[in-house]
Amino acid sequence: MTSSSDPDHFFQTSHSLAETERKSLKSTNKNGNPIRLPSKIIAVVADPSNPHDVVFVAESVGSVRRVTLDVDFVKCVLTLKLSETDLVVSGAADASIIVWNIQTAEKLHVLKGHGRGILDLALDPATYHPVISVLEGRQEAMIFSASSDREIRRWRINVEKAEQVEAEKPILVHDTSVYCLRFDADEDLWTASADGTTKCLSRSHGFQPDTTIQHGDHVRAVAVDEAGGFAITAGRSEDIKVWDRGSGDLVHVYEGHYEEVTGLLMLEHRCVSVGIDATVRVWSLKSEDLRAVRRKKEEDQKALLKGDGIRSENTAAGDQSAGDLTEEEARELEELMQDD
Repeated sequence: MTSSSDPDHFFQTSHSLAETERKSLKSTNKNGNPIRLPSKIIAVVADPSNPHDVVFVAESVGSVRRVTLDVDFVKCVLTLKLSETDLVVSGAADASIIVWNIQTAEKLHVLKGHGRGILDLALDPATYHPVISVLEGRQEAMIFSASSDREIRRWRINVEKAEQVEAEKPILVHDTSVYCLRFDADEDLWTASADGTTKCLSRSHGFQPDTTIQHGDHVRAVAVDEAGGFAITAGRSEDIKVWDRGSGDLVHVYEGHYEEVTGLLMLEHRCVSVGIDATVRVWSLKSEDLRAVRRKKEEDQKALLKGDGIRSENTAAGDQSAGDLTEEEARELEELMQDD
């Protein structure tokens, strides 16, 4: 025998129904900047190591959770290690960039400069390498930030200090929001924008575009396949598009997601995509696999066209047989009409 906890499966008084509706409507409000947790919260106490910004909460499931306060909707994060200190850098919807100490959760620096929300962050590989920089005890790195204000800005950070690189003006190469930043092996910067384009910004030319790819609609993500020589783009169109980096020609379109694609990641010869449809999908970029899927797609299209052609011929034949009468049938029809 099955059991249910759905209140709609039980008798409810008019008062309980009204109370349920009231709570449902009230639950959508944003007053107090709510931080939603997965279970009921029983108690709260300040974190003694950071009593102004962090609290511990006790949850009904029997766990204690550490919660950071006064942080707007976080849109992007990255991690690095400087001066033997593990750091995390976050970009938020309130246009702030915050540098945190991972061990202590201490807020080290707050950076302001963008006019609208931060959409992505990228470590400049010319100033930081995840292995070499740690071994050398690197003390400083440069970060690039992208925003809804269409600007790309540069920031110099270390444990003691963080600041915008004032000598460098914001990079303006898109008409509207810049969603994604990715550096390639040549240390050139690839961008994805709501203006429907992906661009490769050449470092040697002051981060000006030397390649522009017209993806169409909002482009949310870009990835670079160094081995295959491909650039991969995705976004609101739901498709994963594979491009030749050199010529900018479209090589193939992978179809599968049924909602907006929000992220791409290269894993050797495979591209991993994630989307609002709550799926993680994997696409091969091996030359033989791309040839195979393109060939199958062409065969499927030919079969579809052939099927449409056969259906059209059958329909035409059916129309003709229904409309054409023999002499005897026509004479009988005329006699019937005269009798009427």
